[in-house]
Amino acid sequence: METQQIYAYGYSKHPHSIGDSIWHMQWCPKYRYEMFRKFRYKNLIEACIRKSAHEHGIEILEINAMPDHLHCIVRLPLTITPSKALQLLKGRSAYLFFKNHPKARLRYPQGHLWSRGKFASSIGFSDIEKTTSYIQNQEKHHGLTLTGNSTL
Repeated sequence: METQQIYAYGYSKHPHSIGDSIWHMQWCPKYRYEMFRKFRYKNLIEACIRKSAHEHGIEILEINAMPDHLHCIVRLPLTITPSKALQLLKGRSAYLFFKNHPKARLRYPQGHLWSRGKFASSIGFSDIEKTTSYIQNQEKHHGLTLTGNSTL
């Protein structure tokens, strides 16, 4: 991964480029099952997404896994399109999730954790705080609480 420095006005500077590609992304588990209602599964999927992002040079600025969907703000290298980033994040995180939680294969025997759908919207520096607040307050927005003892 190339060395990155923060440039004037908050832009990232790489050896041959300056700028940022910041995106609000959202996607759901297949069939919208509430796979992440348990706190440990919520933490596991967030860790899997962070690991897959790190492997591909994607920076996670904010992430919040709800029981039936996931929101995140990511900073992409200028060489990766949002569509490719979603493909990398969804594919690798599903692999890591099933590897660390084999019982999830009972719900998804074909190994497809994520649905085909996705949402991505570019955001600028002026919108980061508002979008971050929206993502952090998803539990309150949906009126949900996570449980620690429900079964798969």
